[in-house]
Amino acid sequence: MVDVEWRSVRRALGAFLVDGFFTNGSRLAKLHPLARPERHGVELVADVAYGASGRSEHLLDVYRPIDGAAHDGLRARHARSGARPVVLYVHGGGFRILSKESHFLMALAFARRGYVVFNINYRLAPKHPYPAAIEDCADAYAWVVENAARFGGDPSRILLAGESAGANLVTSMTVAAAYDRPEPYARRILETGIVPKATIPACGILQVSDVERLARRRRISPFILDRLLEVSTVYLPLGSAAGACELADPLCIIERSGPPARALPPFFIPCGTKDPLLDDTRRLGKALATIGVRADVRIYPGEPHAFHALMWRPHARKCWAETYAFLDEVLD
Repeated sequence: MVDVEWRSVRRALGAFLVDGFFTNGSRLAKLHPLARPERHGVELVADVAYGASGRSEHLLDVYRPIDGAAHDGLRARHARSGARPVVLYVHGGGFRILSKESHFLMALAFARRGYVVFNINYRLAPKHPYPAAIEDCADAYAWVVENAARFGGDPSRILLAGESAGANLVTSMTVAAAYDRPEPYARRILETGIVPKATIPACGILQVSDVERLARRRRISPFILDRLLEVSTVYLPLGSAAGACELADPLCIIERSGPPARALPPFFIPCGTKDPLLDDTRRLGKALATIGVRADVRIYPGEPHAFHALMWRPHARKCWAETYAFLDEVLD
């Protein structure tokens, strides 16, 4: 009994510390003068509704290059008929914390390169467990397909990107765009007729239903294991029937389903060797290669979870450079 109580206290304290670190860190980062989009030739259109609910969870921010401004690495071929390729970015945070505001840096990085970026909010657990997050992502996907052109984006060249829980969601969206799934929210994506040109699931948790497997494969500290267990306990509804939460495990769908009805796009899948989710990255690369899909798996020695957000680190800069090179090749 005492041990159970201690584990509960340890998990609550750990969650409090982690939540505060990421939330407050992102707020401090936004105060830096270089965080202002206009300093990078980028315009921010904030708080655009992608649904009719009026909720803050159903808002997105648009980051788009300012015409005539210089952009890092932008090439003329990216602006076919004046329309730029689109990035739909989905933030991480274990399905329960963070937001589009906390991930402004990711959106800004893609916009600096010349992409029109739609950086979305979605409903968070535990108040809104599965399938709320993927339902919102499906609505955002359909909205971006319909509205990207209004912001100078090319809806036929949509790229999906996200990290951690966001990597799970963009992989699920890609599955929904290519496989004929029964879920109504998956069908909303399929019925757009648009398959992403590329998907970038960085350091993703891709099988939420069994996070303990990660500790069975490598030694994970109790603090980190608590954070992983939190993901499944808050995101998946208690008592879910077998098969009721399949799109929470997009990796398993790809592993067992074989080639889809529509061809899956190329994947760029980065992760660090010190990331407890490394095994999911390797499994996804193997599953995609098995069905003939291009999967560029990039493993960065010594790097922790979501290391590419720490842009002063050499491996983070290398990861972004390799991401851009991959996208340049795919869009060609």
